[in-house]
Amino acid sequence: MNKIKVSAVSYTNTKPFIYGLQHSAILDQLDLSLDVPADCASKLIDNKVDIGLIPVAAIPFVSNAQIIGSYCIGSVGAVNSVFIFADKPIHEVKTVRLDPQSRTSNNLARVLLKNHFKVEVELISDPNAEADAMVLIGDRTFGRKRDFNYVYDMGEEWMKFTGLPFMYAAWVANKEIPTQFIEEFDRALGLGIQHIPDVIAQLPKIEGIDLGDYLQHKLDFNLTADKLKAKDLFLDLVSKL
Repeated sequence: MNKIKVSAVSYTNTKPFIYGLQHSAILDQLDLSLDVPADCASKLIDNKVDIGLIPVAAIPFVSNAQIIGSYCIGSVGAVNSVFIFADKPIHEVKTVRLDPQSRTSNNLARVLLKNHFKVEVELISDPNAEADAMVLIGDRTFGRKRDFNYVYDMGEEWMKFTGLPFMYAAWVANKEIPTQFIEEFDRALGLGIQHIPDVIAQLPKIEGIDLGDYLQHKLDFNLTADKLKAKDLFLDLVSKL
């Protein structure tokens, strides 16, 4: 049997999923790679993998995209790893440097700036350019909140704006995957979620972030109807930017 090619995010927020896959028999059926979110999306879009844990904003660019399973990367309010960091209040910001690693977070920032904060800014893609504010996600945000005068958690701001949770990334297939495989894959992901305390015990301590609080209370891994509703609303707002 040909192995199913899977691309997953290499951030701490995916460690429970990786734990579950690595402690399940399904690992023998996988060709697993760990990538930054943008590369997960590119691999799935280019048909280099069969399943990817991809940023939600990339889903419309995947041919035959199908969200699979019962889990995602999400939050109900503050997520503590998806930020706009700023040197001045958001309503005084004129330039925002985007994060090259995530299409979803950049688009979420654009949606919030336009519809929630109601400010017009210049968006900068050059990672070395000076700006009043910056989008930053994932492990690179750990311990960085104290470096900035103003910190905007985009999970929290999205909930203030919409009253909904947010889904940052979903498990997406670009072709028909056997039902039995999806069920086994889903069980493996669930196993990882059940063993989050074991995952935390294996992780080195990182200054500036409580990994226990982050993985158990800030992140919400369940794929719910409200997260799907939020995904649809978000993609609609992105289409109107």
